[in-house]
Amino acid sequence: MSNAQERLTDALYGLGWSAVKKLPEPVAVRLGRTIADIAWKRRGKGVQRLEANYARVVPDASQEHLAALSKAGMRSYMRYWMESFRLPAWSEDRIKNGFTPKDVHYLTDGLASDKGVILALPHLANWDLAGAWVTTKLETPFTTVQERLKPESLYDRFVAYRGSLGMEVLPHTGGSAFGTLARRLRAGGLVCLVADRDLSASGVEVKFFGETTRMPAGPAILAQQTGALLLPVTLWYDESAVMKGRVHPPVDVPETGTRDEKTSVMTQALADAFATGIADHPEDWHMLQRLWLADLDPAKAPDGSTASTASTAEVTE
Repeated sequence: MSNAQERLTDALYGLGWSAVKKLPEPVAVRLGRTIADIAWKRRGKGVQRLEANYARVVPDASQEHLAALSKAGMRSYMRYWMESFRLPAWSEDRIKNGFTPKDVHYLTDGLASDKGVILALPHLANWDLAGAWVTTKLETPFTTVQERLKPESLYDRFVAYRGSLGMEVLPHTGGSAFGTLARRLRAGGLVCLVADRDLSASGVEVKFFGETTRMPAGPAILAQQTGALLLPVTLWYDESAVMKGRVHPPVDVPETGTRDEKTSVMTQALADAFATGIADHPEDWHMLQRLWLADLDPAKAPDGSTASTASTAEVTE
C-alpha cells in the first residue's frame, strides 16, 4: 500500500468515526446495507474470498446459496462497522441492552475465582460490542491485542477507540504482549483474544470444517502457564437490533502430555467451539482473508479443486 493509499485509508476511517456516529440509527443501518450491497455486486477479491470461505462451512451449498450467503455476510460485516463507528457515542444503557449472551455464568464464576479468565473469539458479529458490554454491564476492564496496521495513525485510531470502550490494548508485534497478558491473568484479570486466524504463520495446526488451518497458540499457552480459565465465545446477529452470544464451557488443560501436545489439544477444542457458532450463523463470520493452508499454500490442497477455487479469490493479508 502506497503512502497516498495509507493516508486515504486513515482519512476514511477517521470520517467514519467522526460522521457516522452522528447519524440517526435508522439512517446508519440503511447506509451500511447500501454500502454492503454495492460492494457485493462489484464482486471484488474480498467478496470472492468470503464466498470461498463459506463454501468450506456449507460444502453442499449451491452457487445461488453461496451468493445469497455472501450478500448477507457483507451486510453483517457492514453492520459491524456501522455499530463500531457509533459505539463511542452509545449510552451505557444502549451498550448494556445491545447484547444478550447465553451462559455468561461461566465468565462471572471464573472472574469470581480470581484465577484469571481468557475469552477466545472468532471473527463473528461484533466483538467490540461484546467487549464494551463486558466493561459496561459487568464493570470489568480487560486486556486485548491489536494487530499493527498501516499507517501507524490508523493503528493509533483503533487503540484510542478501543481504549475509550474500557479496553487495554497491546500491540501484536514489537512489544512484550504475552508477558503483560500473563501478568494480568495472574492478578485475576480478564484477557480477550480474537483467535480464529493466525497472524504469526507459526500457530497450531487444527482441523477446521474438515481441512487444516492454523490458529494462535497464545490462548492455550496462557491458560497453561497462568492457570486461567479458557472460555470460547461465539456471537451472532438476528433480525433484532440486539446481538446475541454464547459463552461455551471451559477448555480444560489436559492432565498429561508435553506443552506442545496440550496446546494442540486445547487449540483444537477452541476450533471446534468456533466451528459450532460459525456453522449456525455463517453469514456473521467476517473472514475476508485466506485462512486454510490449502489457500495459503496450494501445494497443501487435498485435491486440485480447492486450490483452484482459492486462486481466483486471493486478497492481500
